[in-house]
Amino acid sequence: MSDTVARKVIGAHLLDGRMEPGEEISIRIDQTLTQDATGTLVMQELEALHLDRVKTELSAQYVDHNLLQADEKNAEDHEFLRTAALRYGLWFSKPGNGVSHPTHMQRFGVPGKTMVGSDSHTPAAGSLGMLAIGVGGLEVAMAIAGQPLHLRMPQIWGVELTGRLPDWSSAKDVILEMLRRHGVKGGLNRIIEYHGEGLATLTAMDRHVIANMGAELGATTSIFPADDAVRDFLRAEGREGDFVELLADAGAEYDVHEHLDLSTIEPLIAKPSSPGNVVPVREVAGEDVSQVVIGSSANPGLRDFAIAAAMVSGRQTDPSVSFDVNPSSREILSDLTKMGATLALVVAGARIHQSGCMGCIGMGQAPATGRNSLRTMPRNFPGRSGTREDSVWLCSPETAAASALTGVITDPRDWAEKAGMPYPEITLPDEATVNTAMLVAPLPEEEARHVELVKGPNISSLPEFPPLPDRIEAPVLLKVGDNISTDEISPAGARALPFRSNIPKLARFTFTQVDETYPARAEETAKTTGHFIVGGDNYGQGSSREHAAITPRYLGLHAVIATSFARIHWQNLANFGVLALEFENPDDYDTIRQDDVLVLDGVRDAIRSGPRLTLFDSTRDVEIPVRHRLSPRQVDDVLAGGLIPQLARRE
Repeated sequence: MSDTVARKVIGAHLLDGRMEPGEEISIRIDQTLTQDATGTLVMQELEALHLDRVKTELSAQYVDHNLLQADEKNAEDHEFLRTAALRYGLWFSKPGNGVSHPTHMQRFGVPGKTMVGSDSHTPAAGSLGMLAIGVGGLEVAMAIAGQPLHLRMPQIWGVELTGRLPDWSSAKDVILEMLRRHGVKGGLNRIIEYHGEGLATLTAMDRHVIANMGAELGATTSIFPADDAVRDFLRAEGREGDFVELLADAGAEYDVHEHLDLSTIEPLIAKPSSPGNVVPVREVAGEDVSQVVIGSSANPGLRDFAIAAAMVSGRQTDPSVSFDVNPSSREILSDLTKMGATLALVVAGARIHQSGCMGCIGMGQAPATGRNSLRTMPRNFPGRSGTREDSVWLCSPETAAASALTGVITDPRDWAEKAGMPYPEITLPDEATVNTAMLVAPLPEEEARHVELVKGPNISSLPEFPPLPDRIEAPVLLKVGDNISTDEISPAGARALPFRSNIPKLARFTFTQVDETYPARAEETAKTTGHFIVGGDNYGQGSSREHAAITPRYLGLHAVIATSFARIHWQNLANFGVLALEFENPDDYDTIRQDDVLVLDGVRDAIRSGPRLTLFDSTRDVEIPVRHRLSPRQVDDVLAGGLIPQLARRE
């Protein structure tokens, strides 16, 4: 039978279940990726699981998000992560070494391997032919401990690429075109597999850009074949021996089909405040710009920085624009410097920052209120930048550089015509500057057993959560609309993220982007009845951070009733004992109002016996049919109060 790349990798790792869309399967995991914004909880979970040594082929812990050290908190967490990596046998990437996704691709990515990561952009590794899936931290901890990943088998969405990108369009415009067509839910319960003759025109790092932002489509992951472009990349990294050819069979059948002619792609931009709000750059040209940021895991390649450097070389950026450059890894910064491109950027007015995520997660580079910030980053959810009333646009390096030079949003084709500049021909080095000095290898097992975890005072223990009660009678403390992101539930940024390993403190920021009164009101319900939250469509989109499930749970959340859920957050809710329910009739969302008292009676037997429950709104005296999508395994986890209490009960 002819097969796709995705099905080949899943089949080679399948432990249980049938590869039929919607069926629950379990697969063996080869590698894991954690970063510091989510990894601290993962290490605490490993401690709670009494792990002695990682069971995966390779696990790596990166410090790339919380690099600002305005006080002691981030530095203390970094030391905790370093000692935990030594204790449990993970690779440790030191602060400033690079963003996890491109750095992992450079040093550890291997075609045909499976990987889970506690970062929603983990699918970037699909650029090398890996099956890489973003999940909650607890699922990563379980994988590190040797447990399989459970998921519902996605549909395979085959996207055939033909043609070649025209000048002044690049890989970022390809994924923006996918978002323009399909929005932030288009990939839900799907694996996007790219194929076709157009692949030959895209480098492995171009593919990284596209696979990375497949997360914004809501896809389970994205995957490319491991072909000559992947071989070339690994050869440049001194790792050609890790190459394994992995191609779809001739005549492979896909569940969903799409065609994308690369030659038709024009410069695109995502308007505030959603990655799915995509329009042609020319449609919004002329809007004032006060900040341009180039970097992040969504445009991490040497080419992405070099093209911007070529455009600004010999020129000065507009005086009204802060031009910020975040190199994505030390390796890329080294090669950029050898090319002379770093100097071109600096002379043109660029501010060169650390190799890390930085402004992408709101850790510095917060824009002025209401002023347009153009970024080559993957997300522009409200407030994610660190500024509450922000105005963030997502675009390619070409569009970003052209706009930095003019001070207004500018289509790079129009800028090039006025400047008389042909599209730069970028010659990249045949061999990358490989520097592994900032990667700390795992200790031998016997030596690792003697490492003590270093915990600063900001690192708390994981909260202990009780089982789900059989009767819940509680108020709707918050009602929110469609596409609420995990950034709005548990904010990013320099104020909140330093408390990522201190749940009681972090809980004080929960939903403050939406309603500043929520934490105090929720804390009161936690002492008595607990509470419900009602959400619209695609509740919990965005980041994989499980804090967005843990902190509301800590504040007394029993259940979320929504029109639909984003995949990772839905799983995180189950992992921490929060019941995720969907309206049988989406119009019933309008029936419930904030402060209504809802009743779920006989919950424990009801969710065991089937997917349908009856919710009673005692304020309005109406019954509302709802359903859950939990597997029997997940039902047991939720009833126990979460996965960790469930595991404790088995011991």
